[in-house]
Amino acid sequence: MPPITTRFAPSPTGYLHIGHAYSALFTAVQGDKFILRIEDIDQTRARPEFYDAIYEDLEWLGLNWPQPVLKQSENMAAYRAALDKLIALDVIYPCSCTRKDISAMTNAPHGPEGTLYTGTCRHKRLCDMDEGTDYALRLNIDAALKHIDQPLSFYDHAAGKQDVNPHLLGDVVLARKETPASYHLSVCVDDHAQGISIVTRGDDLIYACHIHRVIQALLGLDVPEYHHHKLLYDHEGKRFAKRNHSVTLRDIRTKGFSLADVKAMIENGDYLEKLGAEGL
Repeated sequence: MPPITTRFAPSPTGYLHIGHAYSALFTAVQGDKFILRIEDIDQTRARPEFYDAIYEDLEWLGLNWPQPVLKQSENMAAYRAALDKLIALDVIYPCSCTRKDISAMTNAPHGPEGTLYTGTCRHKRLCDMDEGTDYALRLNIDAALKHIDQPLSFYDHAAGKQDVNPHLLGDVVLARKETPASYHLSVCVDDHAQGISIVTRGDDLIYACHIHRVIQALLGLDVPEYHHHKLLYDHEGKRFAKRNHSVTLRDIRTKGFSLADVKAMIENGDYLEKLGAEGL
């Protein structure tokens, strides 16, 4: 049997924190082969020093992975090819609405990512767009479902079999004028190409599977299993995140904590007490 392959896919937009440590260690024990992928499509936020820091932190956690590491910023041709297939299916349309325009749609329903787009630009075609116009490329979910002849589902190791709600996220953005892939498209393409057996990530992202299964079905991609794990939270009840200036692994090392200490804190759930005692 082929090895069960898992992947950890951080973005180089900040230093890894204890929540990342939990996720990476969780991912590594779910399979036989652990892959590192760098999700750096957003080059406006990626920083060179964070790439090296990711490698350093994961090595400190005792993890290793095959080379070369796939960087999404270097894989744009693959995403463009996938997007072209969707365009050929006539399920993609350009949308020039701004975030302000969308937030002003008072009658629009809300979903896990905010206001659902109501399809104002569905009538537009790529050839209609002026050269100087900024736009996003959205998936026409109703048109997409015409290419899918059976109900979709996915299996999560924590939640069990889940039936897909294709309309959960509405007409999602799959690319932008200057960027051939959003998160939703790129991860589906990469998970297929890298032979990922089990996709592990925080349980705040289980909703993404609903649109990912649609993309996988449209493009004929392999369907992995999923395991959405719990999140770690700070003293204010917020999940550890870079934008909240969460405690980083390099801070933890500086304070003298060992890898065994970190693993014990995560397993026992007393990381807030132990880190707080050191002023972290």
